Amino acid sequence: MKCILVRHGTAVAREDWLGLDSERPLTREGMSKTRDAIEGLLNIADQPTHLLSSPYTRALETAQIVKDVFPLGGNMHVCQELVLTHSPKDIFPILTKLPEDACVICVGHEPHLGQLAAMMISGRYIPGLALKKAGACAVQFEEKPKVGCGWLDWWLRPAQLRQLRKV
Repeated sequence: MKCILVRHGTAVAREDWLGLDSERPLTREGMSKTRDAIEGLLNIADQPTHLLSSPYTRALETAQIVKDVFPLGGNMHVCQELVLTHSPKDIFPILTKLPEDACVICVGHEPHLGQLAAMMISGRYIPGLALKKAGACAVQFEEKPKVGCGWLDWWLRPAQLRQLRKV
């Protein structure tokens, strides 16, 4: 299995948003730069078979961009386990239900995604490991995903992903 972890794009700043934090949307520029970054993924990522997203608006908007760019056969699945209030380990039971040859994209938030990657690779939390907004990484598993049994395939900043779009 391959897991591609994607952090949501740039959202409206907390201090400029009057609603619930979970409802903060991407900015116009955030949408554009995120689309460019996701288009860069087309040049390096396997064809995704599954798309999982946090229920927060900014993550759902990012996941919709993924769905628009990649020809996904299935639907996007909203996962509470990708919200900051959950432990990164909580996503493993969902991932283990997917086929071993799946390529799943998980769209979420920091510090959750960085720590999920750390758990996948090392089996422990690693302070400071974090994806930039609209950045992504890929972790591969030989079989079903297990804590500490994955290996890092790549880890890219959004600017690097946008450069790949031009290749």
